[in-house]
Amino acid sequence: MDILPTSTAASSAAQITHRLALYDMDRTITKTGTYSGFLLFVARRRQPWRLALLPVVALAGLAYCLKLLDRSALKAVNLRLLVGKKFRRADIGPLAEQYADHVVRHGLHDAALAQIAKDQAAGYRVVLATASFRLYVDAIARRLGIQDVLATELEDWDAGEHVHARLRGDNCYGDAKFARITQWLAANQIVRENTHIRAYSDHVSDHPMLGFADEAVATTPSRALREMAPLHGWQVVDWRAAKAPRHGMNIQQNASEGTGEKPD
Repeated sequence: MDILPTSTAASSAAQITHRLALYDMDRTITKTGTYSGFLLFVARRRQPWRLALLPVVALAGLAYCLKLLDRSALKAVNLRLLVGKKFRRADIGPLAEQYADHVVRHGLHDAALAQIAKDQAAGYRVVLATASFRLYVDAIARRLGIQDVLATELEDWDAGEHVHARLRGDNCYGDAKFARITQWLAANQIVRENTHIRAYSDHVSDHPMLGFADEAVATTPSRALREMAPLHGWQVVDWRAAKAPRHGMNIQQNASEGTGEKPD
């Protein structure tokens, strides 16, 4: 897929010192959401008895729909129900690696992988910005050759040995995600006026990130984003229909196996 410029950069090409490609993950790079899938993946393999709590998970979802819980609280409640109130990183880490292998094998849009490879080849620094838990997103990012990750963080007070089913900071979603992006730019001493930015997302909640970009792409968009995109001159693509070969993407394999919803 050839990405077409959708807006005029504020600075001239001679002033550009950085090139960034900002990617949402769930339903942008992946075919479906990964959050619920991860919780179920872990529960089935670690403590299958927790699957009996799925009716309680459904009640939490109803409470969210009724606005009795916000998005952050819902994610924490579901994590506590299906994984635990507190768990050892050493126990969950291998499962996160296995889940990442599963997602990379079966759950990615080939066209998204091809676009990431094109951006990297063109000198863009790819940043994965997602509301999903860093607990497993890092493992997916490594397999895609992406080093920079902005994701939802969890509390880990005791030097990271134990992870708690509580969010540390905001859910990396919508305006909070955009705030994380601007904080990341500042921390990396990247000046917006000297940076050319591409952004990719499937969901209307990412309109702050898309509006911030010089080239914004609505990828396999939700209905609301599909309607919004033409109003801002954002390109619309459907990565479900595109079948691109994966040979252009260097998928990193888990060393141990080298031998053998949105909304978030």
